[in-house]
Amino acid sequence: MHGPATSGWLLVALCAAAGAYCLLRMRSGVEDQRRAAGGEALMGFGMALMSVPAAVLTPPPWTWLLYAAVFGAAALHALWEARMSPHHLHHLVGAFAMAYMAAVMAAAPEGHAGHGGAGVPLLTGALLLYFAVYVLWAGARLVPAAAAGHGGRGAAWGDRPELARACRLSMGIAMVAMLLTL
Repeated sequence: MHGPATSGWLLVALCAAAGAYCLLRMRSGVEDQRRAAGGEALMGFGMALMSVPAAVLTPPPWTWLLYAAVFGAAALHALWEARMSPHHLHHLVGAFAMAYMAAVMAAAPEGHAGHGGAGVPLLTGALLLYFAVYVLWAGARLVPAAAAGHGGRGAAWGDRPELARACRLSMGIAMVAMLLTL
């Protein structure tokens, strides 16, 4: 997405770190965590790539179509997985939002959104509202988990629920920032 270079690099760092942590979570002994972590890693790294400041790298127009296809496929996968776990409904909304942003960038002149008129304002607003509420909800859930000390000293990095929640919270905040620049 296009905005000030400093905030773009901060988004890149935040999303790449979240994606890297999600890769660690894929080594968890808990199957549900492994399944969710794969989609979250894709989201983290995809958000990092899409957040690279345009002043540094302006990708060719076909890359936005590739992003839209990858995240569209991720949305279909999340829709399939949602029949087993309601947590995948959030993955569905996130993957759809990423596909939507990539499609808007592909349709924008020279692949630059953020100059007004990009995207469908009602859909963009609905996604912003969803992720703003999600960030508030995830933040409220994070505080009690950290205070209660879930995970403990002996828990592996991939099995720490408070770290997974912090990762999801940071990606939700990044999604709000990306939607605001659309």
